[in-house]
Amino acid sequence: MSNPALLAISHGTASPAGQAAIAALVAAVAARLPEVPVRLGHVDVQQPDVAASLDALPSEQPAVIVPLLLSAGYHVRVDLREQSAGHAGVTISPALGPDPRLVDVLAERLDALRPDADDAVVLAVAGSSDDRANEDCRVTARMLAERLGRDVGVGFLAAAEPRLGEAVTAARHGARRVVVANYLLAPGYFHDLAVRVADGSPVARPLLDDDPPPGPLVDLVRDRYLETAPKR
Repeated sequence: MSNPALLAISHGTASPAGQAAIAALVAAVAARLPEVPVRLGHVDVQQPDVAASLDALPSEQPAVIVPLLLSAGYHVRVDLREQSAGHAGVTISPALGPDPRLVDVLAERLDALRPDADDAVVLAVAGSSDDRANEDCRVTARMLAERLGRDVGVGFLAAAEPRLGEAVTAARHGARRVVVANYLLAPGYFHDLAVRVADGSPVARPLLDDDPPPGPLVDLVRDRYLETAPKR
């Protein structure tokens, strides 16, 4: 029996930079798993979608779907299950976050902004209609706060409160400046929105950008596959 395929499923984006960053991540994961078929699909915006990605695999090929999503919201809990229904031998791994390796990358990206003790830190989060996903992001903020030894606020870009602009404004009281940690996977609409609503506060780069994918993130995707794939 062949190894299960790793079907990495991103949200999807219209941003060419975001598409390239996600594709580079999946290519790096494939290089770490030379005996595993690795494919990229999308739950929204781009093609191939989940069903088409599964249909493209050889018949009888088992697959592990690894959501390239930072929290377990509607896409993970509902869309991926519905869109993979009817395909035998498919298992779905947990979302990428919360996880200490994401905090590693967040801290590295934030460090490039050279925050000092008088700066306030706010974590920019996409936001979800499923508050369980929002809570995953709040957990990440608490993990980042523990890593940095300082408070970290949370600002949502959609669907939840407080919105990022409000969180940045509130954090300015008593702070030299506000720096925004960026809990977004790749460049695209939400990153552009974060830069705009941060109102001049510096915003860290997303977890993936035009540099090589960070090693901790590659390890995380690989490990989600290995932890979920049926043991032979």
